[in-house]
Amino acid sequence: MVATIQQIIGKVSPLLYAKNGKELLKKYGSIDKIPADEVEPQDLGEHNLVYDSSSETLEPIYFFILDLMNEFGFAPEKLVDSFISSPGSGHFSELGQRASVMQQQGAKILADVNTVLRSVLNIIYDLKEFRMRLQYYNDLKSKDKKNAAILALKQIWMDKVDVIKGNSSIKAMALGQMGFQTLIDAFLSVNNVADVNKIDLNERVKRILIPRIQEFNIWLEQSGKELQKRYEIEKTYLRSQVNSLKLYSRWAKPYLKAAQQLETSQIGGARNPALVKTFNTILLELTLFGKKAVKVKESALEGKLPSDFTKESFLKTLKRKYYSCVLVDFMFRGIPQKTSAYQHHYVFGGKAEVTFRAYALNEDEIKKINDELKESDVEDVLKLIEGTTTESLKQLQKDINFFLEEKTEEKKEKPKENYAKKIKEFFPNIKKDLKETFFGKTKSKKEEIKLDNFIEKEHLRPLAEETATETILKLFNVYKKAHGMPSYV
Repeated sequence: MVATIQQIIGKVSPLLYAKNGKELLKKYGSIDKIPADEVEPQDLGEHNLVYDSSSETLEPIYFFILDLMNEFGFAPEKLVDSFISSPGSGHFSELGQRASVMQQQGAKILADVNTVLRSVLNIIYDLKEFRMRLQYYNDLKSKDKKNAAILALKQIWMDKVDVIKGNSSIKAMALGQMGFQTLIDAFLSVNNVADVNKIDLNERVKRILIPRIQEFNIWLEQSGKELQKRYEIEKTYLRSQVNSLKLYSRWAKPYLKAAQQLETSQIGGARNPALVKTFNTILLELTLFGKKAVKVKESALEGKLPSDFTKESFLKTLKRKYYSCVLVDFMFRGIPQKTSAYQHHYVFGGKAEVTFRAYALNEDEIKKINDELKESDVEDVLKLIEGTTTESLKQLQKDINFFLEEKTEEKKEKPKENYAKKIKEFFPNIKKDLKETFFGKTKSKKEEIKLDNFIEKEHLRPLAEETATETILKLFNVYKKAHGMPSYV
């Protein structure tokens, strides 16, 4: 079951906004462990407005209240925007077609993303192998590791270079031809022509060994330089592929986000009686949340708070802000009809139910509510998009970071750009709406919200509560007056 916004607020502040808050705290021990869907929400007060007209649409109601909240200084933001059409309606069919186009375009770009992702994976494996090989060349400069490095490089030369000679290669002659059994051991034990002349070997073996050891020494000198060049080229290619991955992901996100926004939601569950399969019906659910900070000094000057609250020395002791909060829920049941002027657009006449609710919250509680929204199904936009790229690349983070930020000996003093951080800019958390993190983000330890101190409990929160309850009544009355309805006193 998906938790409502009211339940999430009740979870964050159970003692104030959950009817069963004490029982839940006793049962689960902390607010982090409380399941939001078990909360029985309550608020400071609410007013309900029902408007039923088949000829008038939801847009004027919504934008009137939205603009009114802005005029009151509550800076509203949209928390919920869901809809569902009856399967037999033309609106359902048309939006389904639009969603399919967005899905196809997004899937096509994601196929390119997966191709580039595989390329990044292969490049990283190649770079790891090159780095291991280069380590042998670096060990040639060390007295302790030089002999081991030469032996390892000789094995590589025999397996990768000399083997192309077929039956005349060192291994083929030593293992398959009589009289050359000592050829492998001799090759591994000498480093130059002088060493060949010093060991006790028959002339046939020496005649084979001398050109091979010279060939190996030439290869040893050239291959190290070529391998280093290849290593740098592969790193450059890795950088270009990572940039391509970012670009493709940016292209895919608008299509996938649009497809997700065109998906329908189960408003009220599958048994909602307002949604009949063959009817031409649509259900809309919208939620606005607005907050207005308590201005301590101004309120004290107006006499709403003690006069001592105007002093700068006192204001510096305040640890956090308090807000008057307004939550407005819109539930709309309508009949979609195409306009005569624009055949591809619909208007929705029907019944609108608007509920105004008041809360008083501090900045810690609001932050916690936003975190809960991101973790809940209320804000699941782009979760699947993250999984296609972010989760895969998270596994490669250290490797990409290592190779793209690696410093060469010639440029130790010049810091490299942090490409991992740049990548994060393009992969928002979509949980950060996809604003966060190409590689993901480690979860910080959750902190408990501190209880109100005396000043907050006795003065700041009560003032925020008073302002919030007055505001929802004003919103309710102004709307009713504007539409010729009687208002509350």
